Order: sequence, then C-alpha cells, then structure tokens
Amino acid sequence: MFSPTLLLSLLATFLLTTAAVGGRDPTEGIVNLVRRRLPDHVDKFLFSLNGSSLNFTTGRYHQDVYTVSTQANGSIHVEGNSRSALAAGLHRYLSEITHVGIYWFVGSRLHAVPASLPKLDVPLTGESIVTWRYHLNPVTFSYTTAFWMWEDWELELDWAALRGVNLILAWVGYEKVLLDSLRDLGMADEEILPFFSGPAFQAWNRLGNIQGSWGGHNVSISWLEAQFELQKKIVNRIVELGMTPVLPAFPGFVPPAIKRVRPHATVVNGSQWSGFATKFTGVSFLSPLDETFAELQKSVISRQMRAFGNVTHVYALDQFNEVDPASGEPGYLRNFSLHTWRSLKAVNPAAVWMMQGWLFYDKKDFWNSSRISAYLSGVERNDDMLILDLYSESKPQWQRTRSYFGKPWIWCQLHDFGGNIGLYGQVMNITAGPIHALNQSQSLVGFGLTMEGQEGNEVVYDLLLDQAWLAKPIDTRAYFRNWVSSRYAGNFSVPKELYTAWDLMRTTVYNNTNLTTYSVTKSIFVLSPDIDGLVGRVGHYPTPTSINYDPTVLNEVWSLFMSATKNNPSLWQNPAYEYDMVDITRQLMGNAFVKFYSDLISSWKSGTENSVTDITSQSQRLLDLLSAIDKVLSCNENFSLAKWISSARHWGNTTAKKDFFEYSARNQITLWGPTGEISDYASKAWSGLISSYYLPRWSIFAAYLVERDQTSYNGTELQERLRVFELSWQGQSGEPGISSPNSSCRGLELVLRNVSQSWPSIFGDHVRQ
Repeated sequence: MFSPTLLLSLLATFLLTTAAVGGRDPTEGIVNLVRRRLPDHVDKFLFSLNGSSLNFTTGRYHQDVYTVSTQANGSIHVEGNSRSALAAGLHRYLSEITHVGIYWFVGSRLHAVPASLPKLDVPLTGESIVTWRYHLNPVTFSYTTAFWMWEDWELELDWAALRGVNLILAWVGYEKVLLDSLRDLGMADEEILPFFSGPAFQAWNRLGNIQGSWGGHNVSISWLEAQFELQKKIVNRIVELGMTPVLPAFPGFVPPAIKRVRPHATVVNGSQWSGFATKFTGVSFLSPLDETFAELQKSVISRQMRAFGNVTHVYALDQFNEVDPASGEPGYLRNFSLHTWRSLKAVNPAAVWMMQGWLFYDKKDFWNSSRISAYLSGVERNDDMLILDLYSESKPQWQRTRSYFGKPWIWCQLHDFGGNIGLYGQVMNITAGPIHALNQSQSLVGFGLTMEGQEGNEVVYDLLLDQAWLAKPIDTRAYFRNWVSSRYAGNFSVPKELYTAWDLMRTTVYNNTNLTTYSVTKSIFVLSPDIDGLVGRVGHYPTPTSINYDPTVLNEVWSLFMSATKNNPSLWQNPAYEYDMVDITRQLMGNAFVKFYSDLISSWKSGTENSVTDITSQSQRLLDLLSAIDKVLSCNENFSLAKWISSARHWGNTTAKKDFFEYSARNQITLWGPTGEISDYASKAWSGLISSYYLPRWSIFAAYLVERDQTSYNGTELQERLRVFELSWQGQSGEPGISSPNSSCRGLELVLRNVSQSWPSIFGDHVRQ
C-alpha cells in the first residue's frame, strides 16, 4: 500500500498528463508518432486508452499494461492504461512482429514495415514491473545534445516513447529562466551573462562545478532565447507522447554579483573542481536558508509553469555534484535539504525532488551513512524525493544507503563516461541486477538510463528498458537474436552470419564480468601519447583502456559481417549494417594499435644500434594505421568531427559567434578546459579528429622518441610540445583541414577491402574471404 502522499503524487501525474492534451483525443500523440514514422499505415492502427494505471480505491499502482491484437478488418488494435503503455505496445509489435525499429544514428526504419501488416493469432500483452522507466543524465545535454536541433530531439523522443520511457529529463534552456529570474532581483545582464558557461559546458555550470566561458566570449541572449524556444517544443512533445518531463529547479548556484542587489544574502563559495582556475570554479552558492533562495525557486518554477503549462511535478535538483558541502555536521546537512524541499513545496505542493545519487559514490569518503541519512531526512516525506542510483550496474549505492533510507529510487545504468566510443557492455549485470534489487528493496520504483554520452552500444540500453517489462532476468541469447532481426531486417531476411556475430559479441564484448573496468573503454590512440600509462587502464577515471575479452573475437565477428554480404549485397546500403561495420572495424583496428604502440616502445627502450631505424619504421606504421582508421570512419557521418562542428556553428548568427561555438565544441572533445584541465576525457574516435588532432600528436611523439633516448627523455618537455599544438588546434575555425562526412570515402565496401588487404597482420586470413 502506497502512502497518501505518493497516491496524491501519482494522481497529480495522471491528471497533469491527461489535461495537457487540452481536451483532444488523448491518444493523438501516439497517432501522430505513427503519422510521422509510418505515414502509409496510420489508418491501420487503432489506439484505445482503458482507464489509468492507478487504482484510486486501493491506492495501488498497477504499472503500465498493454494488449496488442488484430481486429476483424486486419487493423492492429493497441490498448493500454496510459499513453506510455500504448507506445510500448506499438514498439513491441513493430520490433517483434514486423522487425522494424528506430535506432540511434541509424534513424527510423519504421517505413520498411510490410505493406500488409502481419496478423496476430494470439494477442501480445505486457505489464511493466516498475512505475518509472527513466532516461537521460544531466551531462548528456552537453556531451551529446549540446548542439541538437529540433529534428534530432524529435527522433530521440520518438525513440524514448516507443521503448516505454515515461520519465525523461528536459534540461534545455534553463539559463533563460534563471536570467529572467535574476533580472527580477535587479541584476543587470552584464552581471549575469558572464556567469553562464559555454554551449558545450552548460551542464557543469548548472551543477555548480564551473562558471563563465573561456575562448574569449560570453554566451549571448539570442542563444539563450533560442534554447528556451527549443525547450518549449521538447516539453510539448514529451507530454504529447505520454511521458513526464523532469524540469530543472533552482539549486542555488548564482553569479557572485548577486551580493550587489542582496547584500545581506547568505552566499558561500563552492569548492574548487577538477583543477580549474578560481575564476572558472568555486561557484557562488546561495544558501537555501536565505529567503532569496525561496524567492528564486518560486520564480524559476513559476516561469516554467507559465511557459509549458502545469505538466509535471518532478524537478531535477543537485546541490553537491562532485563538490563537498561547507560542513559535514548532520544538523547542517538536514537543515540544508529541509529548506530546499520546502522551497519546492511552496511553489508546487505536489513537487517531487529528483536528485542523482552520484555524490554518495564520487565523494564516498565524505558521505558516510550518518551524513547521507541526515541530508535525506530533510525531505520529511519520503515520497517527495526520487533518487537516481546513477551507476547501479557497476557501483550501486542502494545497499550501503539501505535503499536510500526509504526514499523512492531508480536503478540506473550509466555505462558510458564522456561519450567514450568503444564496444562494451555488462549484459548479466543489467538483467539480473535490477531484478535482484527489485526483490530486495521496497522503495525501488524504476529502471533508467543515465549514460554521460549517448554513443553506440545501443543494445545494452534497449536491454535494460525491456527488462522493465519482465519479472525475471531476460534470456539474452533470445533477446539479441530478436534485436538483430529488428535492427537489420526490413524487406529482407537477416543473414545467419549476423546472428552468429552478435551472439559472439553477446558472450564476450558485451559480457564484461571483470569489474576492475566499470564502463566503456576507449582506444589508446585518442589519449595524449606517452611512453607508459596508456595500456590496460581500469576504473572509470582516468578513462579505462583495458580490453576485457579475447581481441581475436572481433576478427571472427568482422569476417562474419563481411561474409554476410556475399549473398546479401544490399547490406552495403543498409544504414544499420554500415554503422555497425564501421564501428566494429574501428574497434578491431583500435585494439591492434595497442600492439603496434607496444612494439614501438620496446624498440625505443632497447637502445640497440638499429633502434633509430626501427623506431622510425614502427612510428610510420603507427601513423599509417591512424590514417587508415580515419579513412574507415569517414564512411559514416556519425563518426565525423565535421558533423559535430557543423552542428555547433549552425547555432551562431554571426561569424564571431559561429567561431565561438566551434571553439566550445572543439575544446570539449580535446582539452576540456582552457588549459587541458580534463584533457581527453571526452575524446572521440572520429574521422577528421584523428587526421587533424590525434595523428599530429602521435607524430610529435614519434619525432621525440627519435630525438631522445631513455637517458635524455623528459616527459614534461614532451607534454609542453604537445600542449603547444593542442592549444593552437583549439582556435581553428571553419573546419580547416577537416573533410565533410563521407567526402573521402569511396564506398565502405571498397575502403574495407583495401584496408584489410593493406593490414594483413590485423585482418589475417579474413582478407581473402
């Protein structure tokens, strides 16, 4: 039996999302999804909402339920107790019966559905085992979506709705809301705008880690306004699709000039973060005990209500992300959260405070059990808080916090840090893990995706969202087979070789059980060159590079992918096959780079008479391999620096602003800070980035090895040379020397055959197939 508070909260959710459609047919949003993605079939689907997912008599939440059946006239009838249930039922029919879907990078393949929809002899039924299926991490809004346009968000939201997501972070455009709220206090624009961080770093400004922009410019009001207009579209579509948006609340981070208009306000400086200079960190924090905090909270939330409607009661608010509170005294911590909670409830009596549990892992030495209990206890009604156990698959915190001392929480898969690109997964942990937690914790209310960057490995994210509809761990073997059918099929049968290849990856690449490595690993060629410290990194920071499977598995996988095209040459025009083949080849060649690098270092350390010749030869082989990887990646625009830069420049309305946006985009994926404070954390295996950034760095490194032996090697001197180049690269603009996507690719098939024949030591006997 749920408490009266939670019952009120659930009722509020149901009424809000129902009212938000403005008296229209409440299924219209799902019908519009079909109209967008399957325009020729819109009249062949019928959607019916049958009651709500909440039993108002017993106060029990029955979760989301759907039934999909074929009517006498051949149309497909999807029934459900929520719009999210309708979308999930539609997705199951499309993926399992017609074998089509929507995928990241690949886009929508729903148009490949058969002209005549397959009939169901037996209805499909589904019931969620948790209340919430959550999506997005605050920093995803910088690592992945910083420069997205409406078309990108439209695809993302359709993807999320179809996979049953019903709670999603909507974090775009917060700066415009805060700007107007601070203006109302009497602050001037010239006092506010320098506080905001550049377009690729907004997430950490919102989290109180950094302040201001580097690169010579402040963000413009026109950019903030454009982002807020985009947010209006996003929130409207979220509600239309039956999902609940999580909107930003005011966490307390303010420009230091607030003291001019509120001289007696209680403002403290936050702690230094990640090596940044004082001017860019130590963010000013307005105490929740100060009356101005409640005033700004009211303004921020009220403005969003006026702009979007009364569409949610869930608000994201994180106060201590990777920074310590001013005091660890339990009474201080409790009072802090108590006043924060009260500020929310004063504006929206049904408000639920959603926070990440990341702080309890990242600062675990500070956040002991008594301090966690004290901070959480300030929210006096458990159901007024919702906690994301952000890293459940690798570093869960729910056990040591006794299920967050009774607060509702969501089991989340983080998986990817910084948008790292590498094949990786933990299929056992993300099936058995959440089911075990559900059976052990009464306050677990959802499963969610909280990746830092949305980069590849899509199967492991689908897997967790689908686990939310099954009370026992999913059979991954059958799941992967169904997933492959949907990913590639469309109008032809999937070759058996692709099923075999993916099953091999399921048991190896995607089955890491060695949790010394917690997350997606990256290839060492994207890291700053050095004579040691690159190979076999574990943990999650610095970025892991360890390979937790037999690398030769990928040779077999690559061969199977190539063989699949013999009887099915149309695969070369299949966008899913193209993306996956480029990704697998990238990983195979990236793994091989480790051996080439190790051979180079061994030759240099040998100090023999022929070592200079060997170093020169092996260095050239290393650089040639980087060029070959760049060539392969150029065959798919999703592995392209040019696409990232082009998207960034699109948002500027003058040449100077376009250059600033490009600088911000370049800096995030390389130095991550004005002088390399978090260098290479968000590095990417992209064409153009390899040729213009990584390859020159490795060239500088190779030349230095020829110049210096072990007795004269100076790591500081090398890093200084590299930094000169890295800083010069930041300021380039207009994509100099960077090819447009696909411009240097003469067709993926031809490129792969040429590359494999040129590198027999990597591809081996497979080149003859």
